[in-house]
Order: sequence, then structure tokens, then C-alpha cells
Amino acid sequence: MSQEESGPGEPGRPGSEAERLDRIEELLAPVVSGVEAAGRRLRPPAWRRVTRGEPRWPSTVAVLVAVVLQWLLPERLAIHPAWLLPGLETALVLVLVAADPYRIERVSALYRWVGLALIALISTANGWSAVLLVAGLVRGTEGSDAGQLLVTGGGIWLTNVIAFALWYWEWDRGGPVARAHAVRRYPDFLFPQMATPELAPEHWEPQFADYFYLSFTNATAFSPTDVMPLTRWAKLLMLLQSAVSLLTVLLVVARAVNILK
Repeated sequence: MSQEESGPGEPGRPGSEAERLDRIEELLAPVVSGVEAAGRRLRPPAWRRVTRGEPRWPSTVAVLVAVVLQWLLPERLAIHPAWLLPGLETALVLVLVAADPYRIERVSALYRWVGLALIALISTANGWSAVLLVAGLVRGTEGSDAGQLLVTGGGIWLTNVIAFALWYWEWDRGGPVARAHAVRRYPDFLFPQMATPELAPEHWEPQFADYFYLSFTNATAFSPTDVMPLTRWAKLLMLLQSAVSLLTVLLVVARAVNILK
């Protein structure tokens, strides 16, 4: 049999260069795969690395919704003049958007304090409305109409959810800017994607929607669900939100049911 008729894999005859390279790749494939897997394990997850800042619009929309809800509350439940705090909140939102319109990644102490002042105003205005509503329910001066009472109580409850979502978002690991620049190593909240990074995209890190979900579930279940608080301030803040939500819901619903009877 001639050399042309013999197969490339016949014993005693060397194969082509391409076949030898393929064989080497097959032998090295497990080693390369192991090295890549080890590199992925050693590489810190996205929430511990420097990343791009998160989009501005979700938190801006949430703040504007809270402002609208405050405008719609009865004047007797607002801090007078009724336009003052919503007006200040709108002005601060415009300042924040103008300073960093697309992604939240600008490092500035003044910028951070403006954001904290905005959240404090929303919380103060809504807290005052909640206190006046609860006091009116206890004295019997609020809640002559069940439908109006449920709308008012629901508006205060939803604003409370937004306010606490903003607090969680602004304080966890130093806030959105600090998270983008990986300033702090340890988180204040443990999201499921952090505990099981293999089930999340490689570049996943918590954004405002995740903190809004945390606030909403805490306000409805009155306890942590799948996001666990790790630091004492996070636990106390969640405790405070659960207490406010529970008190508001119980009193408003109980009064509305009593009126309907």
C-alpha cells in the first residue's frame, strides 16, 4: 500500500500538523478550563469591583411619584404652607439631575448631602402626614368616608415605601456613588445574587429597583424576605419601617371597615 493510500491515523506514520495541534488542544483543554474556573473564583464579584454608575432615571421617577402623592394629600395633613416641602423636593431633584443627569457616578460631598437632604424632606413631610392621620383616627376626627380614607392612607403608605427605599439605597455601602467606585468592602444588605453569584450575570450589582423591592416587601411582610440586613443600622431601619407600616395599615383598614359596617 502506498503512502497516499495509508490513513493519517495508521500506526507508525506521523499525522499532519493540524492533527497534532488538535491533539495538543484536546490534552490541554482540561487544564485551560481549570485555570479559567480558578480565575473566576478568585476574581471579586461585580459588587466589589469598580463599575459604571447606575442609571439616574429610576430614583428620579420614584422621587417625583412621592412628590405628586404629597401634593394630592388633603391640606389638613400637610405641613403648611402645603406647597413648601414638595416645592423644595422638586428643586433638589432638578439640582441632582442637572449635576449628574445620566448615571450616578459623580464623587462630591455636596452632591451627596443634597441627596440626603432630599430624602430627609420626603421622610419629614410623609412622617408628619402619617402622625396627623393616626392622631385623627384615634380622636375620631378622620375617616368619615371609607374610600377617601383608603386613598389617603394608601398614598401615605406608598410614599413611606419610596422614602425607605431611598434610605436603603443611599446608605448601603455608602450610597450609589460609593458602590460604583467600590469604596467599601462589606455590604449592609445581603442580596441573593451576592450569596449565589453563579446564578446572576457577571456584572450584577444592586440598583434602586432592588432597594425598592426590599422596602416594599418589608412594608408588606413586616419582616425581611430574601434580602437580609447585615449591619445594626440596617436592622433598625427595617424595624422602624415595619412598625410605621403596620401601625398605618392597621388603623386605616380598621377604621375603613368600621365605616363600611
